[in-house]
Amino acid sequence: MLVVCKTQLVGCLFFALLLSGCNDDADYSSATNTDQTVVLTDIALLGKQIFFDKTLSASGLQSCASCHVASRAHASDDNLAVPLGGPMLTTQGFRNAPSLNYLQYTPAFHFDNEGTPTGGFNRDGRAISFATQAKTPLLAAHEMANGTAKQFADKLAGASYVGEFMRIFGDYIFENPNDVLHRATMAIEQYEQQDASFHPFDSKFDFFLTGRAQLTKQELHGLALFNNPTKGNCASCHSSTRTVTNLPPLFTDFTYDNLGVPRNMKINANVEPAYYDLGLCGPDRTDLAKRQDLCGAFKVPTLRNVALTAPYFHNGIFNTLKEVVSFYARRDTNPEQWYPINHNGVEQFNDLPAAYHRNVNTTEVPYNRHLGDQPALNDDEIDAIVTFLNTLTDGYTPTK
Repeated sequence: MLVVCKTQLVGCLFFALLLSGCNDDADYSSATNTDQTVVLTDIALLGKQIFFDKTLSASGLQSCASCHVASRAHASDDNLAVPLGGPMLTTQGFRNAPSLNYLQYTPAFHFDNEGTPTGGFNRDGRAISFATQAKTPLLAAHEMANGTAKQFADKLAGASYVGEFMRIFGDYIFENPNDVLHRATMAIEQYEQQDASFHPFDSKFDFFLTGRAQLTKQELHGLALFNNPTKGNCASCHSSTRTVTNLPPLFTDFTYDNLGVPRNMKINANVEPAYYDLGLCGPDRTDLAKRQDLCGAFKVPTLRNVALTAPYFHNGIFNTLKEVVSFYARRDTNPEQWYPINHNGVEQFNDLPAAYHRNVNTTEVPYNRHLGDQPALNDDEIDAIVTFLNTLTDGYTPTK
């Protein structure tokens, strides 16, 4: 069995480190945009127009911003397991729309010195940058559905800002539709990287780290459980301490994990018994198709703004944070709560072919339990972790 999350040893020393960092305001502030006025470059302003332009879709009703809404940390606000798109906005997708916030700090996909897959964009890491990530929705049949670069270029040629596009990229840019598509995604990338709304670092937890806000007793309890390697052990993948120079915690280690989440029958593709979304080894990603040990592994997302980004997991199976944390704690002790039951018993890990059940993470806390064992977290502890997770929502205003 492959375990692709790196365990981070977090114990009592965490609080000493946390307190020691609380006075490091200058270093911390340099990584935030909370008190800064950011002036976007011309190419970023152009990217913003493209990001919000619905006329660039086959339906004329969908833009990048339709599935990545600022008030929801640039995740979807439709509460659907997976978005709808296509020419009539009736074509269902395959994966839940992720938040775009804080993605600019994601490293390029690579295997580290221990062979652990790390980084990359999309839930399977197949995109190497914001720009390549942006290209797929513009063309995909279940999203903005342009089909070809030429179809997209023809739509952009009629945009109100086409003159600005040509000023930046040249009068002859439309002679090559592939160049138009490439430059458009570059502009979107610059917008997402430069605009402070994609990475404000202004949650209550951020202000707590710099001594400008206090966590409640329950929030602190949830933080302790989050970090405790014998309880929640969430920090083993969702790092809660600084991992990049001059950056506050990103709450992800950029690795991949196979959690064996239940199959979501609200996704039309899942009605076909032979269809499986296997993350790193396909079907969207093809270069790792032969790596059967990676089948079923998806990227560990940031937990920043997680209270805003329901539904959860790549297939949108859970609608609340309490369900998510409960699943982590009770997946193996109480599988009947999460998986269907047939004449053979509980169909655990039912969204994976049986041959890949061995890839599911069953060794790290809290998954190292068995049927009938006490879960690693009780109801009150689950509630405390959920309360803490709500402190990661951006837009907090500290009181004096």
